[in-house]
Amino acid sequence: MGGTAIETDRARGEDRRRRSVTDRVAERLGGITVFGHRIDDTWAELRRRRVPMHWTSLFGVISLASLVVVVVTGLLLMVFYTPSSAGTIYTGSYAPLHGAVVSKAFASTMNITFDVAGGVILRQAHHWAALLLPAAIIVQLVATFFTGAFRRPRRAVWLLLVLALIAALASGWSGYALPDDMLSGTGLRIVEGIILGIPVVGTWLASVLFGGPFPGRIIENLYPLHIVVFPGALLVLIALRAVAAWRHRPPQFPGRGRTPGNVVGVALIPTAAGRAGGLFLVVTGLLLLIAATVTVGPIWLYGPADPGNAGAGSQPDWYTGFLDGALRLVPPGWEIVWLGRTWTMAILAPLAVVGAFFAVVAAYPFLEEWVTGDRREQHLLDRPRLAPTRTGLGVAGLTFVAVLWAAGGADIIATSFSVSIEHVIGTLQVALIVGPCVAFTIARRICFGLQRKDADLLRHGYETGRIVRLPGGEYVEVHQPLDETERARLGMPDDAPGGAPRPIDPETGPLTRRLRRRLRRYYEGGPIDAGPDEHEPRDDTRAPAPPLSRR
Repeated sequence: MGGTAIETDRARGEDRRRRSVTDRVAERLGGITVFGHRIDDTWAELRRRRVPMHWTSLFGVISLASLVVVVVTGLLLMVFYTPSSAGTIYTGSYAPLHGAVVSKAFASTMNITFDVAGGVILRQAHHWAALLLPAAIIVQLVATFFTGAFRRPRRAVWLLLVLALIAALASGWSGYALPDDMLSGTGLRIVEGIILGIPVVGTWLASVLFGGPFPGRIIENLYPLHIVVFPGALLVLIALRAVAAWRHRPPQFPGRGRTPGNVVGVALIPTAAGRAGGLFLVVTGLLLLIAATVTVGPIWLYGPADPGNAGAGSQPDWYTGFLDGALRLVPPGWEIVWLGRTWTMAILAPLAVVGAFFAVVAAYPFLEEWVTGDRREQHLLDRPRLAPTRTGLGVAGLTFVAVLWAAGGADIIATSFSVSIEHVIGTLQVALIVGPCVAFTIARRICFGLQRKDADLLRHGYETGRIVRLPGGEYVEVHQPLDETERARLGMPDDAPGGAPRPIDPETGPLTRRLRRRLRRYYEGGPIDAGPDEHEPRDDTRAPAPPLSRR
């Protein structure tokens, strides 16, 4: 009996060692309920769920890592920072500024940089992460757009991403001014001018934001926005996006065995989570490494902000450069007098254009659905070449933003290449109108060409380089048929997005209906077929190539 008990205990110990730590933790917590659901049931669902592995999914981890670094470093910086515009005498370790009258905000930032152990790394890690965060969100938006991942039932995810980008831009801008150095002071002077240029409500808005004559209490007013309002909104939006992604499951590209009800990929727990955790640590480590080796925001070189002075050659952070560029591209003299007020287009036109651009971006899923009439739930992604019109629109939008962004550094371009600033601005004004149209046409034609290439591969296969002689004496090259996996990847099965074209009604009905039909014809086009090859030996055993949708 004793020996049997010992062997049983030994077997239990070996079984315990074989089980992973996560399994043992889940077993201990299995009886706990959260919102009426047992933790072990949730854990089992996490282990069962599979997610596709694609490089576009990595940018969500990068944005999360950047957000965590921003939040953690920001909480630590709050301990030492003083959000006050009141004046004080600087007595810190930076000798060139000894005895200078500076704001308490600037003095506390200098104290963090030179007198707090590790303070400069905290500041620079916070700054670099704030620069990386909008970049990661923008790449997520671009990947979501070009693959059609914004369609039903994930339209809410697209809206949450757009709002998260706006929140990230607003959070970065509000923190840009908090050091109260000359660079940020110059930027705030530009912001005041823009707000004052808004008719009717501009003066009131400037008074509310600045709390009086410039610079007023701008530091005190921006501080709660930077640490509570905008970061809180960003955290809520990212959490809602995670909930929506969990609810609708991740989309995937068409391929063999990939159907809306069958996700081909790796287990969420532990494989996908482990990979995401590793990338999270890599991004965090790289941000800290860059913060320790590359200087950013050297406020000691700019000096304290002064309402009577402005810094020459000042540039905004990269993610707001397109806003500055929109202001620079407005032709001079665009002013009208109406209702007893002067309406300056130099302010209203950029605000209207940028606002309309963001509105179109946010509403695009609904606009595309209205044009195509496709209200089906889409769980399979598009290859960008299979949606030429959408891809052309995306490239045109990127070109539009790139021109605005380049205009934000027009003075740097002029001085670097020794050209006239007027010539640079004139060239960019033309590029802002012509560039998106040219980019749309070129991208759309490239997609059509790639579709024809894929259709040729599906029909004829790969070139083998082997030449055979036909009975009639003619020499032709033998092609190798594609395997089933490649055919499924390149083709458009009926259950893939756009794979089953819907009939278009005749040109009847109201004007809006006719306009919608014409837009849909242009958007979808017709099927692209590589056509028969008269010189290729006939192979009756080969499966017919699925048609490519020309959309």
